[in-house]
Amino acid sequence: MAEEKDIAAASKNFLRQFRDINTREFKKISASQFNDVWTHYDQDGNGYIEGTELDNFLYELVTSVNTSDVGPEVVSKAALEDAKALVMNAFDENNDGRIDIAELAQLLPMEENFLLLFRRDNPLDSSVEFMKVWRQYDKDNSGYIEADELKEFLKDLLKQCKKDIEVSEEKLIEYADTMLQLFDRNRDAKLQLSEMAKLLPVKENFLCRPVFKSGKQLNCDDINRVFKLYDRDNNNMIENEELTGFLKDLMELVQEDYDAEDMDEFKDILLKKCDLNHDGKIDKDELSMVLMSFNTRNSCHDDVPEDDQ
Repeated sequence: MAEEKDIAAASKNFLRQFRDINTREFKKISASQFNDVWTHYDQDGNGYIEGTELDNFLYELVTSVNTSDVGPEVVSKAALEDAKALVMNAFDENNDGRIDIAELAQLLPMEENFLLLFRRDNPLDSSVEFMKVWRQYDKDNSGYIEADELKEFLKDLLKQCKKDIEVSEEKLIEYADTMLQLFDRNRDAKLQLSEMAKLLPVKENFLCRPVFKSGKQLNCDDINRVFKLYDRDNNNMIENEELTGFLKDLMELVQEDYDAEDMDEFKDILLKKCDLNHDGKIDKDELSMVLMSFNTRNSCHDDVPEDDQ
């Protein structure tokens, strides 16, 4: 009976099962095990381990080194708080006080090839580059990255990270399945735009720059700078992936979940209001109209007292 109680106590800590019974070091965690860890702690499924989820995860991370949750080995409260601070300082890369999927992958001792999928050494510069990748892998133009397309994307991503890498078809299928489980928030077995954006984040949303948050009126220099950021081929037009990249950045400011259909609707609305010559592109004067409207709306929102928002 006493032995059963000891086993029960040892099993309370979810992370303890991934430690070597003798060395107490973490064993290599596979892709499917990583998904188990993530879904265990991200209990509300919002794509972050935060709040009480984060407290629980960090407590179990620190105390999983012990063989049980009782006895003289238990970590003191002060030591636990110090350990939490060290972990967050080391792995909370964007300093938002929570852990996202990529940060968890860096924190745990992952299977090497799977970990490469979360490397952020060379993130995409902008949403323009993201939309080029999207177009490349959405081969059937369905507006989604489906399982086979995702598998091809992951295969190429691994090759880009490590040119001599060899990954079996079985492993690629496992990786694609795990990524779908991790990032497919609406559980439709494919990735929509906003879900793929979590898997493949960009270095910067240009529309989050301070000039748009200051509340000051945009001037010609501001407009010119933004135009150059999106006009990647310098043809004095924002078109194709440049335009969809701009739309993606705009959409991310107003809604968290969006798909290709949402973007098409948004594109139709924007072009109807601002594409004065009806060529399906945005020139500098037309961009100025969009940005002035966006800046004015933000300024008005900032002026509203907190009690009225």
